[in-house]
Amino acid sequence: MDKNTPPQEIPTTTLKPARVALNVLALCFSLALVGRGLGESFTVFLKPISEDFGWDRGQIVSVYSLTWLAGGLTAPLIGRLFDRSGPRAVYAAGLALLGGAFLAASHADKLWQFQLCIGLCVGIGIAFIGNVPNSILLGRWFGPRLPTAMAVVYSATGAGVLVLLPASQILIDHVGWRGAYQIFGIIALSLLIPLSLLPWRLFSLGSPHIVKRSDPDFVDEGWTLLSALRHHAFWALFSTFFFTAIGMYAISAQIVAYLIDAGFPPLQAATAWGFSGAVLLFGMLGVTQLDRMIGRRPSVLISYAISIIGIGLLWLLQWYPNFWLLGAFVVTFGSMIGSRGPLLTATAMKIFRGERVGTIYGTISIGSGLGSAFGSWSGGLIHDWTHSYNPLIAFALVAVFLGMIPFLLVPALRR
Repeated sequence: MDKNTPPQEIPTTTLKPARVALNVLALCFSLALVGRGLGESFTVFLKPISEDFGWDRGQIVSVYSLTWLAGGLTAPLIGRLFDRSGPRAVYAAGLALLGGAFLAASHADKLWQFQLCIGLCVGIGIAFIGNVPNSILLGRWFGPRLPTAMAVVYSATGAGVLVLLPASQILIDHVGWRGAYQIFGIIALSLLIPLSLLPWRLFSLGSPHIVKRSDPDFVDEGWTLLSALRHHAFWALFSTFFFTAIGMYAISAQIVAYLIDAGFPPLQAATAWGFSGAVLLFGMLGVTQLDRMIGRRPSVLISYAISIIGIGLLWLLQWYPNFWLLGAFVVTFGSMIGSRGPLLTATAMKIFRGERVGTIYGTISIGSGLGSAFGSWSGGLIHDWTHSYNPLIAFALVAVFLGMIPFLLVPALRR
């Protein structure tokens, strides 16, 4: 290389931000895997805990509902805390909450104790290491490639399900559900040590070139939470999050129990639903690639259509409980269960970009938390009232259709 080459043209100066960006992506993926995997593991604990205490489905599912309600309601606070204190404080608080909550839950013997530990504290802990802080941090490093980065991170939900659901069933079989919760708590607290050693100042800065690369004409339009609340795109995204979460969580909260009732052995049921994590990555990356090829609106609508097919296959499983139908359900429903998340996140970050984007996106995410809580809780009540899964499946199907409507009617979500 010529000695007169300006420093900014030396390749090593441009490679370092790329390497740091990949490290940040790996960090966000790992934290999302731990958080969502631990949260979704309750679908495996549902049956043994309810059988130990004689609680009906609605009572035990209320714990799962509170997990996602607490996470959704605290999302704006997390976005604001991230804007002010940075990622290190947010992520550390999340792991500490998760560890303490699982250790406390291992000694619980009353419903309100599970609701407090596994419902409220675990829900808040998951939110502190979940999509809101991850999307803000990744936005500083990936810019226009944020949908792809978020697709990878959202797929951590699937990876967590794939790893932790079968692991949960194995732990329950060997050490009981209390011992499994103790192990989860110890793991979460031990992660605080490597977390504290990371170069947080570097991670927090973001790529020095990302704003210039993604949009040379970027101007902070001065969005505030109040101005965002007056914009139709805010409520369109909120309702999409809300209704889609109702449909997905009304079903997913009881998937393992449903499969066991259909005749599948417990470990096979947990492993089958856990395998949805393997196909989720391909579903998210596939929808993200479609977004580049044919646009956001048709990509999202295709993902909804595949979800609807998956719900239909789930209904058939109670009549034809065989391996092939189970596999088809896992591939269709499992691959799409969070496939819209990266596109919705990127849409919100683009429309409301600016200094308050963390708070605004966190508030939009309340829709997901409310929908997850209402869907899972309503699903449990519907099952208790009807003693059948068919009304529950119909309820989920209607909610998914309602989740599609904003992308059919709202122009801001088509671009």
